[in-house]
Amino acid sequence: MSIAHLAAGQKRWRRKTMFNRIGLPAAVLTAALLGGAALAQDGAAPDADAVRVGISKDMAQASYTTPEGEFTVHRDQTPGAKLEGDWALTGPDCPPFCIQPMIPAEGVTTIGELELIEAMQAGDSILVDGRTPDWFAGGTIPGAINIPYTESIERLAELGCEPDFDGEFDCTNASKVIMFCNGTWCGQSPTAIREMIGAGFPAERISYYRGGMLDWRLLGFNVRGGGAE
Repeated sequence: MSIAHLAAGQKRWRRKTMFNRIGLPAAVLTAALLGGAALAQDGAAPDADAVRVGISKDMAQASYTTPEGEFTVHRDQTPGAKLEGDWALTGPDCPPFCIQPMIPAEGVTTIGELELIEAMQAGDSILVDGRTPDWFAGGTIPGAINIPYTESIERLAELGCEPDFDGEFDCTNASKVIMFCNGTWCGQSPTAIREMIGAGFPAERISYYRGGMLDWRLLGFNVRGGGAE
């Protein structure tokens, strides 16, 4: 059985048991499972002069432009905000949800939130959400595109590689990419990274945001999609 099938089955089981255990109204549970508290985070960015929770001491919020449009990332200003739903779980079953290494492959650079924002502001990197479409639809980092880990090889052309007639890729002029998925217990983007490198994508052009959506949401950053817009 594939990782994708294991993950899908495990997620359905967790959702079912959550419904049975806590007995909340369906609408509330649906909102929680689609992103929890983060669903309310992607409204208008707060007034920079009135920001209580900034990104860093010198950065209240940050804006950048991608082919998808212009985006502003900021943190939730709600006092006492906390994660809800699946994002609040501390022990998803392993396997399939096992802790990933800090560096998924030799030559890859692991980064955090500030480095991700800096790279996106520089405008020379493609932010890639390596999760399956159902996870992506539940909310992603603003400006990210979805290339599921199951399609990482066949879609290398979207990352600057040139296909040839033998089904191989020339990645000499590959773009810089930032790969992420659900966080430290998610193997989707690490799997994609290793497969991309195996197909000829330069490891030194890959950055890995290991914290992924879990850390992004935990820090109160706004998300795109999942009913948050």
